[in-house]
Amino acid sequence: MSGHHHHGHGHDHAGHHHHHHGDPVNHGRAFAIAITLNAVFVAVEFVYGFLANSTALMADAGHNLSDVLGLMLAWAAAILAKRQPSRRYTYGLRSSSMLAALFNGMLLMGACGAIAWEAALQLMHPVAVHGTTVSVVAGIGIVVNGVSALLFMAGSKDDLNIRGAYLHLAADAAISLGVLVSGLVVMATGWSWLDPVVSLAIVVMIVAGTWSLLKESLRMMLAAVPGNVDSRKVEQFLRGRPGVTDVHDMHIWSMSTTETALTAHLVMPGGYPGDVAMDDIARGLREEFAIQHSTLQTEQGTTAHACCLKESTQESTQEQDHGHDHDHSHDHDHGHDHGHAHPH
Repeated sequence: MSGHHHHGHGHDHAGHHHHHHGDPVNHGRAFAIAITLNAVFVAVEFVYGFLANSTALMADAGHNLSDVLGLMLAWAAAILAKRQPSRRYTYGLRSSSMLAALFNGMLLMGACGAIAWEAALQLMHPVAVHGTTVSVVAGIGIVVNGVSALLFMAGSKDDLNIRGAYLHLAADAAISLGVLVSGLVVMATGWSWLDPVVSLAIVVMIVAGTWSLLKESLRMMLAAVPGNVDSRKVEQFLRGRPGVTDVHDMHIWSMSTTETALTAHLVMPGGYPGDVAMDDIARGLREEFAIQHSTLQTEQGTTAHACCLKESTQESTQEQDHGHDHDHSHDHDHGHDHGHAHPH
């Protein structure tokens, strides 16, 4: 790759001033209120769930405890995301918000497993449930979780980390509503089996809602193109810039739950077009595709360039093909040819 000429790098230094997303740190007060409310409610719910023989209440208390831990993770990540880049962490600690979103999803799935297990045990070994206590505590739960969820609703559209917190709390409110209804029915009919059945039904709802969060956060951790960015349209945009004849080595990934980065090589036979032209391209990427941090390299196309990642993939595929198609003696005869097939 030593044949590059006139490398120009267009960095979008001003990208962080133009976010179209909610700033997670602005939710600091929301995190503090939600964590305090839920921590107090966990203690109350577990004690009264134990006294009322309600597996649904005790399981919900355990689920609420996982939410408190999840909220603390999300808050810590939101604070870390504001840390300035350093020589060691050249992107800052933005990616911690993606880790928090992933852990949040995993915690929620784990809590669902615990609730389902407790509900199954109660179905096999029924006990009398005190419907009145269950209904009152569940009613308090609806208020606590509903208020907490509303605090995060605005930011949940743009930030996966905030959405994780919002989903947790909204799911809790749904559980509390289900427990309240089952408590009222148990009071009227004495059907204690309804308590675990409602728990199982709510688990199914939560898993369905959490799956997308888990899938999206996992994709982010694997440096996939974010779901809100169409890589084909980005490539078309770059190819359409004046003087650009080809685009290669294009990579798009998430730096955090709200920020996207891009690197690309632009083949421009006329040479580097100047800082103003490169700034215009960076601005277009930011405004049209919400790509806040772009690094663009220009080349004149006088030497052959290819993405080293694709090259290594092709080489390994070719080696596997040769391994299947030829015996060892045949490989040995042509060993020198293979050694010079791909100069670097």
